[in-house]
Amino acid sequence: MASMDMVQYRSPWRRVGGVVIGLFLAFYLVWTLLPLLVMFVSSFKDLLEAFKLPAVGDWGGVTLFFDFNPTFKHYHNLFADLNFTTYLFNSIAASLGSALISVVLGSMCAYALSRNDFRGKKDLFFWIISTRMAPAVAVMVPLYAIFRSVGLVGTLPGLILAYTTFNLPFAIWILKGFFDNVPYAIEEAQMCDGATRLQAFRSILPLVAPGIGAFLVLCVLFAWNDFLFASIIGSGGAKTLPVATRELVQPQNIQWGSIMAAGVVTTVPMMFLGLLIRRYLVAGLTMGAVRE
Repeated sequence: MASMDMVQYRSPWRRVGGVVIGLFLAFYLVWTLLPLLVMFVSSFKDLLEAFKLPAVGDWGGVTLFFDFNPTFKHYHNLFADLNFTTYLFNSIAASLGSALISVVLGSMCAYALSRNDFRGKKDLFFWIISTRMAPAVAVMVPLYAIFRSVGLVGTLPGLILAYTTFNLPFAIWILKGFFDNVPYAIEEAQMCDGATRLQAFRSILPLVAPGIGAFLVLCVLFAWNDFLFASIIGSGGAKTLPVATRELVQPQNIQWGSIMAAGVVTTVPMMFLGLLIRRYLVAGLTMGAVRE
């Protein structure tokens, strides 16, 4: 009877908690998606229609937001007049290039750290991840000086190398946990059958493929959204979408329509990529979280 009374006593609070959580999630959803909706719709509006506002207190005037004649002139302006095709290619090449290099080199280094014990291993592992802890601003000046001395400033290889500098330590740190979760007996069985260490390493890659794929996506996102490296190391010949979008804001003119279109071009590919692999991303990021 006491337990039944306790359940009846708690149930109203649980319902109230459920309502509060539901309201919070609804508010958070609107708060997150509303700016994206405004950006997407405004990218198809003429400048005059984009600045139409209802009178103060006229909630029925909200329909003005959807009352417009769609136009693609802002997107045409981006790719035909402002050379955004090149900037889009630079973003894709820099993000994918740095992600692939970081994952390939990081997986080999993480495998070596996972399977070998040696003196100072913990110190070495901490030093590797400590390089990722440093803020980008702290290393920008010496990195720029080095890249300028070898002629890498304003080039795609230089931008890819700059992104790899920060992605590689993170790759080693994350991927080591994935390899730690794979039993070493699998590789021992392979090597007992005559396989080399490299062949044994390749044999376990399918077991950590979800984790590698998840980290590959994270590297792409980090590089795609970067502004600091792209504006300094990639200035000139390796300009990316975030930098090109920022340049649409000028003292004498702010191209609002083109800015909204550039925001859509920058945001939609990564949103589509996240939705496409969200199931595998969650599975990959949770690998190694639980040890048996």
